[in-house]
Amino acid sequence: MNIKSRFNEWANSPMAKNNVQKWGGRTKNFIFNIVMAIIIVGVCYTILAPVIAIISRTFMSPQDIGNPLVFLFPQEPTLYNLRMAIRYMDYVSTLTRTFIHAGTFAVLSVVVASFVGYGFARFKFPGVSILFALVILSIVVPVQSYMIPMFLNFRHFLGQPDWNLINPNYPIPLLMLTLTGVGIRSGLYIFIFRQFFRGIPKDIEEAAFIDGAGTFGTYMKIMLPNAIPAVTTVFLFSFVWHYNDTYYGGLLMTGNSLMAAQLGSVGWTYSEDQETRNPIFIQLVIFAAVSLAIAPILTIYLFLQRFFVEGLERSGIVG
Repeated sequence: MNIKSRFNEWANSPMAKNNVQKWGGRTKNFIFNIVMAIIIVGVCYTILAPVIAIISRTFMSPQDIGNPLVFLFPQEPTLYNLRMAIRYMDYVSTLTRTFIHAGTFAVLSVVVASFVGYGFARFKFPGVSILFALVILSIVVPVQSYMIPMFLNFRHFLGQPDWNLINPNYPIPLLMLTLTGVGIRSGLYIFIFRQFFRGIPKDIEEAAFIDGAGTFGTYMKIMLPNAIPAVTTVFLFSFVWHYNDTYYGGLLMTGNSLMAAQLGSVGWTYSEDQETRNPIFIQLVIFAAVSLAIAPILTIYLFLQRFFVEGLERSGIVG
């Protein structure tokens, strides 16, 4: 028997076919893993590259900016940019005010959205579908489309001209919007809680009702403690959006001194005080200010990441 015949005999044997299928499957998996790794690395680079560049330039000196050999790691690192950013942002007091502002509205958003979401998840009443459709509509419709009516409504609220300008740093209009469930991204928060509460077995509520707990008691003692992942998710979302907000703050709060507003003016303040028009110096201080602004948010996310991901998965936002 010649070599060709032996090869054909071996190629047609069950063992050879099994080996071909096994190695073919491994090759496909290997190629698929390589492609997925390239995609993941590319997405991560696209997302992280601007952040890495900002942090890198925070510690660069003007000499590093003008040095063509410097890309990410400064040869002459300096803390001057950070010191100037802390000084002209009034960083400590600004961060304190912003944390109080964002934390207060995050807590209010959790309370209001959880209450409304529980109602949508468990109670049937006339018009519930229409009301929930309006909640979804509030997520889809951009706020810019109704910014003028909103401003005029609060400007002449209760017949008082410039009512929202009585105390520029006390956000009464934003407080009213949040308490009535139509604040910053409130529709999304209600949707998250509704989906989460719908995933909790009704047997738990029925057992509480049998034990004599009322509707509000069941919500407070049974449902809300079991919704900690959703609470964490909504709190983080609301905190970050209020922390970074410039739209509502600029529209309904005049002259506010929160973090986002300070970021917008730090370059001009530094330029005027130092009497410099050099864009390189101004740019480095702005980069340092941005690094100082994002550091607290990244720290909070690192500690609460597990609850955040779990809340997203169980609320049906992903997957």
